Amino acid sequence: MIPEEHVEEPISLSLTPYTGTWTKAEAAHLLRRTMFGPTLQQIQQAVTDGMNATVASLLTLPTTNPPLTYSPDEAVAAFGTTWVTSVYPSSNQSVTDNARGNSLGAWMMERCNQQTVSIQEKMCLFWNNHFGVEGSSDARAIYNLHNLYRQNCLGDFRQLVKDITIEPMMLIFLNGTTNNAFSPNENYARELLELFSVGKGLQVGPGDYSTYTETDIFESAKILTGWVVEELFSSTAPSPVANFYAILHDANNKTLSNYFANAVISNNGAAEYEDYINVIFQQPDMAKHICRKLYRWFVNYDLTAAVESTVIADMAATLEANNFVIQPVMDELLKSEHFYDMSVRGAIIKNPIEHMFSMLNATSSAPNFSLASNYEIYLQIFAFNMVLGMHYFRPPSVGGWTAYYQTPSYSKLWANSSYIKLRFDLSTYLTLTTGIASGTNNFKIDALGFVNGLSLPSSAPAVIDDMADVFTPKGLSAANKLTLKFILTNGQPDFEWTLQYTDYQADPGNITLSNPIRQRVEFVLYRLFQMPEFQTI
Repeated sequence: MIPEEHVEEPISLSLTPYTGTWTKAEAAHLLRRTMFGPTLQQIQQAVTDGMNATVASLLTLPTTNPPLTYSPDEAVAAFGTTWVTSVYPSSNQSVTDNARGNSLGAWMMERCNQQTVSIQEKMCLFWNNHFGVEGSSDARAIYNLHNLYRQNCLGDFRQLVKDITIEPMMLIFLNGTTNNAFSPNENYARELLELFSVGKGLQVGPGDYSTYTETDIFESAKILTGWVVEELFSSTAPSPVANFYAILHDANNKTLSNYFANAVISNNGAAEYEDYINVIFQQPDMAKHICRKLYRWFVNYDLTAAVESTVIADMAATLEANNFVIQPVMDELLKSEHFYDMSVRGAIIKNPIEHMFSMLNATSSAPNFSLASNYEIYLQIFAFNMVLGMHYFRPPSVGGWTAYYQTPSYSKLWANSSYIKLRFDLSTYLTLTTGIASGTNNFKIDALGFVNGLSLPSSAPAVIDDMADVFTPKGLSAANKLTLKFILTNGQPDFEWTLQYTDYQADPGNITLSNPIRQRVEFVLYRLFQMPEFQTI
């Protein structure tokens, strides 16, 4: 099925505040890009609150509780308590760590599913993609890394880079813990420049990438020597730590290239890496690299020359003016004329987590069983996302997921012939089958709860209109709406749906009345979730 053609308005490249109409379409666009699937109620509330107040809510970070123990394989922390600062047992540590890793994966899916009107979870996934750390040891260390993202997702980017540089998981992942004066390792030094900070420009000569040189990598590896990760899987310490050893640190002066004004980094012990990062952040084009990545994540993968010279330049100027704090950049971007341009809406194909939770969250579907059952269900959701190409804790490379850097396809990579079939299978599983099982408990989309929360559920046309508003960034064609309404009414006149829904509403506990309503809504959602219009945000 080919989506209906839409007439595109001229692209606005302005970051000046949006002054156009503020309707469900604009509110839904904002929430889809910053959350994992808004509900109709959240969209309607955003319309009532207006753009400024909604953006303010989105940029307010809620506090979150840590993951909990639910598995009998956890040997230290009691059931229902958190294990994030618990020691490991002296034996069978891998069994306990597996239990903690499962708890962590389930908890992360719970965070995506039970979101508030906040950008926090989308930003956490953004930073996970940006730094590309593969978490594979000590669940406490993996939690600490992702908690760092969570607490600082809108904060000081320069400080975040400093924190990540000596973060135990990063030190392990890119060999920083074995980088010492006697055997320098360039792994992290290279990625710090190429991916995490200034970015790799065009190669203009041997070892010269127009933003840094091979000499800079060699020198920065020496700057970063001396850090060692300790207390992994410790039976006495509450968390892995990174410690600095002066004897392992290269105490000589290090001279950087002309891209960093030939700065000399002298010995400063445990604080030397901070001196170096401060110099990196003085690079003239430093801010543009992270702004490009923010733009591709939240706006559009298409970085045209016009976008580069206007939007990216303006975002970078805002970032620099605010000492590299991310929040003002996002505030400006999410309120801008450019962000609400029709050419931007629906331009990005959902990643697997966006796809999964746009089905669950928009229908207010969340498991509501025991702690153990809920976590087992969330762990299966975690596995579904892995199969669809997005293992939350293991991006495929240090550069993150290919859909965010692989030209020219970008997000289209999420809809290849293998993945799109799996997406359709998943939508079938969550609507037309018994869903995800945990013991005797089954979890699937709450079709009855969803339709009951729509603006006028007794009206078949209104139900389909609301579904289009919730699930499709550019709406549905008249033909597609008629198709969905035909499914909802089972080919009967609209008044038959009204009569059936009214009878159900009068006696909602009667499964003879509720089951037909639920099944018809499930059939509609199943069909809608396979439409091209649903695959984008």
